[in-house]
Amino acid sequence: MSMNGRRRWIDNVMVERFFRTIKYEEVYLFASADGHEVQVGIAKFMVHYNTKRPHLNLSHWCPGEVYRGSDKDANGHRVKCS
Repeated sequence: MSMNGRRRWIDNVMVERFFRTIKYEEVYLFASADGHEVQVGIAKFMVHYNTKRPHLNLSHWCPGEVYRGSDKDANGHRVKCS
């Protein structure tokens, strides 16, 4: 339920889309024997999502690099995800 206003569906769009990404790219693809395997798989996915996976809304840059400002090389030019 949205916390910003009554029936404001737009408030949850980003979170819902993120959860959909985790489900379709990790949870549904890999069978797990127990909760620990799920936790490890999601942790690995989060590292990949934030450091290796380019994002369209960030002009194909990785969120971790953009957040830390380390998306530039020694000459100040932007570099893409590794």
